[in-house]
This record gives sequence, structure tokens and C-alpha cells, in this order.
Amino acid sequence: MRTTLIALACLSALMMCACHREKPAVQQAPDVAVVQVLQKDVPIIHEWVGTADGLVNATIRAQVTGYLIRQDYTEGELVKKGQLLFEIDPRPFKATLDQTQGTLAQLEAVYDNARANLARVQPLVAQNALSKKDLDDAVAAEKSARAQVLSARAAVENARLNLGFTRITSLIDGVAGIARAQVGDLVGPAVQGGELTTVSTIDPIKIYYTINEQAYITFMRRFSTEAEGLAEAKRLRIELILGDGSVYPNTGKFYAIARHVDVRTGTFRVAALFPNPTGLLRPGQFVRVRVRIGTTKGALLVPQRAVIELQGNYQVAVVGSDDLVEIRPVKPGERLGTLWVIDEGLKPGERVVAEGLQKVRQGLLVKPQPFTAVSTAVPGKSAKPASGGR
Repeated sequence: MRTTLIALACLSALMMCACHREKPAVQQAPDVAVVQVLQKDVPIIHEWVGTADGLVNATIRAQVTGYLIRQDYTEGELVKKGQLLFEIDPRPFKATLDQTQGTLAQLEAVYDNARANLARVQPLVAQNALSKKDLDDAVAAEKSARAQVLSARAAVENARLNLGFTRITSLIDGVAGIARAQVGDLVGPAVQGGELTTVSTIDPIKIYYTINEQAYITFMRRFSTEAEGLAEAKRLRIELILGDGSVYPNTGKFYAIARHVDVRTGTFRVAALFPNPTGLLRPGQFVRVRVRIGTTKGALLVPQRAVIELQGNYQVAVVGSDDLVEIRPVKPGERLGTLWVIDEGLKPGERVVAEGLQKVRQGLLVKPQPFTAVSTAVPGKSAKPASGGR
């Protein structure tokens, strides 16, 4: 009897333990924010950092050596072709001109005498009154005198040019820079730092920027010949963003592309021309160049935050109709504002995880919620400048 009671007590204790044992927890499906893949025509817009430069930059230097005695222009203002900019002391050059002119007059007198002597000798030789040697001497003297005259005339012309070079003028219409030399300085081609100033044509003004090889290849692949590609480039509408963030009111056009790739950076140097009637743009100014190079029809877009990058590979978490996650590789294209064009790997209308990516894995059941943190509208302008490097 006692044994039976003990057995019943043990059984009761075991049953009570079993009743109080906790049941295993059931894993809850995590909440994730999803957005549908958007399909839309989007503009292909690139931005680069550019630098303004004059269409023509004429470096003004002294062609003769002398002391600067006058500056005849106002720094930073427009000058005309042929306008006087600087003057060098002309007195040594005037003296040289006078000396060469005197030498020329002497030699012309000698030449006139040699010609007259030859004219007298020739008939006498014909009459055998003088020898053939006398004629040869007269001819040689006339030729020598004529050569000396030609040399003296060249010396006079050179002296006259040097005197003219003491008046330094602008070779182009443009804006003259701040003078590099002051009145009283010794200037000349052999003097170190011989640049006097620079005159730049700034209307139109040239904008330089660099594009990487990928952007060049992508654009040129659309055409069968280089001529077609360059013709299309000249039809592109180019905008400038100024340093204060405003859009420059005048649009520009493609001007030229360098013949080679810079081996250090893997980029092409490109030049565009912009009207600059008010002089708002000046050489050396930094700007952003914005170019719309085309339109992608039916592009598929997702928020950039929905794309996972891992060692150069890109993935998105796709949520199927059964709310199960599929980690899928994709090939991204252009970035447009907060969105990213996906060239391969997605279909219109599919749902991708935009928030809560750290919670998901392949095959996981999730509880999708609408993603409303950022707008998925396609921006009209690209917010991400294109890289100038590789």
C-alpha cells in the first residue's frame, strides 16, 4: 500500500512539472518596408566638374629688351585688337634705326657709283679700249655694292620693327589681366618672367571638363561612325551650375574632345562653348556641367537604399506573392536622385525590400509594409555627379 502511494506521488509530481514546462517560442515574421519596381522613361543626365577658360588666351610678352616706361590700359577691362598696352623706352631703338639708315645711305651711294662705273666700262670694253678684266672688276664691284645695300635695308627694317615693338599692343579683343610687370622694370624675351599680362576672349567662353572612358564608350556605341557621334554631341544641350547653386541662364554646346585618354586618370578632356555677354563667367572659375545625353525608355527603378553592394556585386531582396524573400543579383545602371535604374534582374511591379534589409535572408517569411520614407518619383535632374575617373 505504501509503495503504491509513493508511486502515485511521483507520477503526480512528474505531471505537474510537465504542465509548468514552457512551450517552444514560435518565430514571428519580421516587418519590412517594400516598394514596387517602377517602370518609367527617364532622362540620362550626367554632371561633371568644369573649369572656365578663355576661348583665346593671348600671353603678352616684350619682344625687345628695355625698361618699361608706361602702362596704357586699365587692368581687368575690355581691350580692342591693336590697343596700346605697354610702352618700352624707345630711345635706344630710335638711335639704332638712325644709325642703320645712315649706313644704308652710305652704301646706296657706293652702289650708285658702282653702277655708273659699270655703265662707263661696258662700251669701252666693247671698243677694246679696256680689258676684259676691267669689265669683270666693274661687274663684281656693282654686285658687291648691291648686296651691301640689300643687307643694310634689312638692318633698317629690323631696327624699325624693334622700335615698333617698344609699343606693345593687344593682338585680340578681350579682357586684359592684371599686369605682371611694373613701370621701371627691365623686360624682354631674355628676362626671366617676361610675361607682361594676358588678354582672354571670354564671349564665348570655353568650359573644360573630363569624362571617363565608360561614359565615352556608352555614348559612342550608339553610332556607327565617329562623325555621327560628334555630330550628335554638337546637338546636346549643356547646362552650367554656378558656384552659388544657380543655373547659368545660357545653354552651351559641345566644342571639342581631346584626341587621347589621359593615362594617369583614364579620362578624356572635353570643351564646351557658352555665350557670356555679361562677363559673368571668367577664366579659372569652377562650375558644374550638366548634360542630358538621351532617354532610357521603360527603365526599371528602385530606391538606391534597396540595392546591396558586396565586393562589386549588387543584389536586391525580392518579396514574392507568398511573402518569402529571394535574394537576387541585379545589374544597376544610372543613378537618378534617390533612385537607381536596374538594367537586369527585375521585372515591373515586383516588390523589393527598401527598409529592413538587415532582417532578411534567402527564403525567409516576412511581413511586408508599404515603404513611404522617401518619394519614388523620378527627378528631373541627376543629383549624383558622374565620376571623372575610372
